[in-house]
Amino acid sequence: MSMNLRERIDARLGDPIWWNDVLQLLKTVLAAVTAWVLAASVLDLPQPFLAPWAALLVVHATVYRTFSKGTQQVAATVVAVLLATVVGELMGLSTWAVAALLVVALVLGVVPWLGAEATTIAATGLVVLTTGFESDVLLISRLLDTAIGVAVGLLVNVIVWPPLRRRTAAEAMDRIDDNIGVLLVDMAGGLGDGCQDEDVDAWIDRSRDLDGDLDQAWSLVRQAQESARMNPRRSARPMKDPQQWHGLLRRMEQSVAETRSLARTLGSQSAHKETWGDDFALPWIDMLGDTGRAASAADPDAMRAVRERLEAFSESMRTTERSAEWPVYGALIINLRNIIDAMDVVAEANPIGGRRLPVRLPGGPDVASAS
Repeated sequence: MSMNLRERIDARLGDPIWWNDVLQLLKTVLAAVTAWVLAASVLDLPQPFLAPWAALLVVHATVYRTFSKGTQQVAATVVAVLLATVVGELMGLSTWAVAALLVVALVLGVVPWLGAEATTIAATGLVVLTTGFESDVLLISRLLDTAIGVAVGLLVNVIVWPPLRRRTAAEAMDRIDDNIGVLLVDMAGGLGDGCQDEDVDAWIDRSRDLDGDLDQAWSLVRQAQESARMNPRRSARPMKDPQQWHGLLRRMEQSVAETRSLARTLGSQSAHKETWGDDFALPWIDMLGDTGRAASAADPDAMRAVRERLEAFSESMRTTERSAEWPVYGALIINLRNIIDAMDVVAEANPIGGRRLPVRLPGGPDVASAS
């Protein structure tokens, strides 16, 4: 096995986001199979397909959603069973019966509480209508199937390691501050080599990609907060109101905005390294690179050291002769100062989600020791 493939596999095995998805998949399968066994083998119900179907519907990404959304979907399934039975009794199994059932099911979409489940009602009702509706015993059996699936789905999701999206959100946040640091280091390297317009455009595009990553991180933090509701795990308590994480995300948003502003300043015609003079360019570029390295390494001491250097540099610049480049100097110094101020607290909080999971292939490098 090549080293690159081994590293990718080890990284995936140590990724809590991936493990969270795997665990949810296994729990969904477990709930559906258990519901099927109970309905088909233990209770010997006729055509017990609704049991695993209902279990699939109620196993959601969070315990809270399992109860809130699952209740809605179960109600939709019960409505579908009753609707199929009524249509079948009145019209039999025919093309007109199928059309009538689908029309009524989709019209129920205007009911606010069932609107999102119109497709569930239609699909379930169609299956029930076409597989038999003749007897009251069969109707009761199908309602019992649904109840079994609901109960099993709820129990599996609550008892078997209730989902808590904390590590998923934290991992996403950890990656963002690393990528901010990498971008700053690349910008410093590009300026040292003499950047072109296409380099500046690429930096701005990367900052926009970071905006997308931040949007995803906000979504994951909201999921983590929701996952703590009704969750019996002790570790869920801090996630019910993760104000610290909200603050960290806002600081990273500011850093990305300042980085993009910095790149736009560098892209202006008046902001060329060769026109700044070495007295400004060399120290400022060094501090930009050091800021990026401190952000990637989550080193608050290094970040504060750069801040002290920047303050001393600003004071020294006050004593120099003013030049036409002073507006550019000021803009670049302020951008860098704001980035340092924002990322200082983020670096202090890292690693936000704790160390990576110590899972790896036998004989491979220890992923848990990776930064």
